[in-house]
Amino acid sequence: MHAPDGFIDGPTSLAMGAVAAAGLAVCVRGARAELDERAAPRAGLAAAFVFAAQMINFPVAGGTSGHLLGGTLAAILVGPYTGALCVAVVLIVQALLFADGGLTALGTNITTMALITTLVGYPLFRQLLRVLPRTRGGAAVGAFIAALVSVPCSALAFVAVYAVGGTAPIPIGTFLTAMGAVHVLIGIGEGVITALTVSAVLAVRPDLVYGVRDRLPVPELRIRPAPAPGHGEG
Repeated sequence: MHAPDGFIDGPTSLAMGAVAAAGLAVCVRGARAELDERAAPRAGLAAAFVFAAQMINFPVAGGTSGHLLGGTLAAILVGPYTGALCVAVVLIVQALLFADGGLTALGTNITTMALITTLVGYPLFRQLLRVLPRTRGGAAVGAFIAALVSVPCSALAFVAVYAVGGTAPIPIGTFLTAMGAVHVLIGIGEGVITALTVSAVLAVRPDLVYGVRDRLPVPELRIRPAPAPGHGEG
């Protein structure tokens, strides 16, 4: 999914850079309402997890492989605006330090992999929580479906960008079929990883999952008072 340098022509890359910059500006403003002294460290952890998970490739079909995009997962954990920023930071670091995705294609990659995935995945997750059981299992199913759907949508957005400014000699129909088929399978892997991660966090600290705060009951932490001095002494 990481577009390399030269895969998209200059004018289209500039336009996608402007789209990405505008989208990230909106996310910066929106993240102010999501972040507090407790959420800020979680955002860093979410970005670190997405970065590490994206380095792990899993086989898909025909010798191809896929990796986590992480937009839906990050959005569920820390909020849609902050989640998009987390993935964008990961993509910038990967491009600058690991040459994973071209610098001229950074706007395209941020738009398709950070903005589109959160824009599709998080609202869908929230809508699914309305109809699924208000349990950890229901949230995991919602996370699976939302992440699964977000990946082909991201791929279709990339195909649309390629249709406008692609430079490779690949017919658009062939490119669409290949991207769609492969990314449905990648989406299944993304859904499994997202569901397992969300379920694991909900099992221990459901109050830390932003996307379920007003949908799932969160157990109260009760601290037993210390016994009074001399209590129980006979």
